[in-house]
Amino acid sequence: MTVTSPPSGPSVVRRGVRARLRGAIAIAALLVLGAPLAAAPAHAEAPAAASAGSERIAAPQPTPVATTPDVPTGVTAFTLSPVANGIVLPGEGLAVSVTLQNGTAVATAPAAVTLSLGAEPLSDRTTLTAWLAGETAGVSVTPVGSTALEAVLPGGEQVNGIVIAAGDPALAGRGPGVYPLAASYESPTGTVTSTSTMIVPPAAGSEAGIGVIVPITADATAAGLLTATELTELTSPTGSLTNQLDAVEGTATILAIDPAILASIRVLGSSAPASAAEWLVRLESLANSRFALQFGDADVAAQMQAGLSQPLAPLSLQAYIDPANFATPATDPTPSPTPTAAPTAAPTEPTTPTLPELVDVGGARAGMFWPATGTATPAVVSALGDLVADDRDSLTLVPSTSTAAGASGASTPGRADAGSAGLIVYDADVSRELHDASIVEETALRGAPLTAAAAYLSFAAAEAGGDPVVVTVDRGADRSRVALRTAITSATEAPGVIPLTLGGVATRDPASVEIIDAPVDQARVAAASAFIAGEAQIARFATILDDTTLLTGPERAEILQLLGLGWLPAPVDWQTAVNLHYAETVTTLDSVGILPPSPLNLFSAGAPIPVWVRNDLPYPVNVVLYATPDDLRLDIAKATEATAGPQSNTRVQVPVQSRVGNGEVDVQLQLRSRTLEPIGAPQVVTVNVRADWEGAGIVVLSLLVGGFILLGVVRTILRLRRRRRARRGQATDAATAGSGDAREAEGAQPTAAGAEPTATPVATHATDATDAGEVQR
Repeated sequence: MTVTSPPSGPSVVRRGVRARLRGAIAIAALLVLGAPLAAAPAHAEAPAAASAGSERIAAPQPTPVATTPDVPTGVTAFTLSPVANGIVLPGEGLAVSVTLQNGTAVATAPAAVTLSLGAEPLSDRTTLTAWLAGETAGVSVTPVGSTALEAVLPGGEQVNGIVIAAGDPALAGRGPGVYPLAASYESPTGTVTSTSTMIVPPAAGSEAGIGVIVPITADATAAGLLTATELTELTSPTGSLTNQLDAVEGTATILAIDPAILASIRVLGSSAPASAAEWLVRLESLANSRFALQFGDADVAAQMQAGLSQPLAPLSLQAYIDPANFATPATDPTPSPTPTAAPTAAPTEPTTPTLPELVDVGGARAGMFWPATGTATPAVVSALGDLVADDRDSLTLVPSTSTAAGASGASTPGRADAGSAGLIVYDADVSRELHDASIVEETALRGAPLTAAAAYLSFAAAEAGGDPVVVTVDRGADRSRVALRTAITSATEAPGVIPLTLGGVATRDPASVEIIDAPVDQARVAAASAFIAGEAQIARFATILDDTTLLTGPERAEILQLLGLGWLPAPVDWQTAVNLHYAETVTTLDSVGILPPSPLNLFSAGAPIPVWVRNDLPYPVNVVLYATPDDLRLDIAKATEATAGPQSNTRVQVPVQSRVGNGEVDVQLQLRSRTLEPIGAPQVVTVNVRADWEGAGIVVLSLLVGGFILLGVVRTILRLRRRRRARRGQATDAATAGSGDAREAEGAQPTAAGAEPTATPVATHATDATDAGEVQR
């Protein structure tokens, strides 16, 4: 246990203050292995000859070095951490480290630390919990070792070791049990004590089966899937996913895998980062039993409390797939009989993976649900218990503190039923300490929670009575492979237990338990309800697409990611991400609409009204434009279908027929999907109708044109008549003149007897021809 205290001690000149006891840790490891070492008397500050009957060793003092301890500002922290999880087998010694971290503005005073051990084991889990919480009243301990702490400067820490040799009388003759262990020192404000335990395991042959569940999850995200950049970082040699895989590889753990990670890699096809593809191959090759978490490790309790009959599942991930990443070249399997130039292979039609293929967790048991610790109410457990997957009843993971027996401090069987709901009950105390150990980077500090976990596990195994014990190393972000693997192996390799697979736990006969009530996280339930309502709006809006899942698929994936349990440690960041998602939903619903129209003048009986449809989506949309006039002056097409191109404005022509009358007509415009869902906000266009001007203008124009034509015809006829009369007059005058000349000639010269007159007939013929020509014309 780590204890904190207010600042104390005089100021000193600043120098290096970190004191790491690597030598003492090495000595402790040798002692655990039973290596003989020279001993020094207890409380000695320098090596000396061993006193009779004592082999206690005072560890050498380390050289202080600078550091920045992870301790709250304004306090000091004192931690007792046994080596080897505090487990001492017959013939082995006990080694511990004590760490003093100074988060104050002044240096601590030098202190003499005393290590004390109880002669009698703690009686039960309740007593153990009280002891680890610092309640030392009624527990007797005896000093068995000591060390001296130097002054620790502000922002520094010091680690010292204390070793109790294997042959020390303090360790001799102890039976199996969990013994109280404490380290203390005197400060100006009083005695500072850190408590822990020493565990003497029972003899072999009475092992209990244990299932150790470890989640494989990524950091919290608001996006539906991890990006290639994020995957590259997570699966790098020092990435979080790599650390998790390194920690579980070769262990007998039960894996709880987030399928969103697998889908994020598979959806990229050939463009997936090489490190991510290799990570996926490694995961699939592991022999560990496993089950799938909710997509994005979504909070199942909040979903059920929001009124759902079953937890949400992804709808489609097609929107994230680029078919080009799944194209494969075609090859001709028939060998050519003669060497020829190899033809260029034509690419075949890409075959993209289906949703089940993307989220498949190979070999996973279906119907497993893992709510966040302490959130599963009786109603949630009952609702999940009614679900069936792959013809199997579902199983819900709950902590032992969610049961009536576990809440009172008793151990709970790992396989149980609450009414008709199947449960896997994990030991809350062991799991809490293992999780704490998995997030501690410093070895000297990690021993404290590991020892507490071993102590609780000792009680759980002893009280199992043949039932399995289940523990978890709960979710955590950016854990190192060393810290996580140490926490895992401290459970799987603990004395008195044998690892079980998921099937080995699930098939055990269940015990009957009662689930107690739990507090409801109203903020997360409200968010889940709002997500569901928003998704319903997106689903109605998506009917404008040929494939509605291009919108509903990403929306569902983002909702599940936002409900992910990885957000729990950062509620402020989570609320910010939720609010941003609400805003993005509004933006999506407004991505298709009618551009505000300008007033129009209509001077003809029939003409189209141009309407511009805006589409900000990357997909073409199918819409129906409904137009409704507020006056009978216009007869307008009620519905006009249109397809708007992606990320563009599309012009739609609405046919209009005007009636008699002038004036302004307001036409209400509304886009709808083919299923009559309203799309975007309605718009109104004002049309100035001047339809009777056209009729009057046509009549007047017709009269004018007819008058001009008639006038031209009259003028043409009169002109022809004038010409005809003029020609006839000329012909008459010529005939008259010819007759006079003949008479004069006849009077002047008599005509010869028998001669034929010729001049007169010629003139007559000419005149007739002229008249005939005029008539012809």
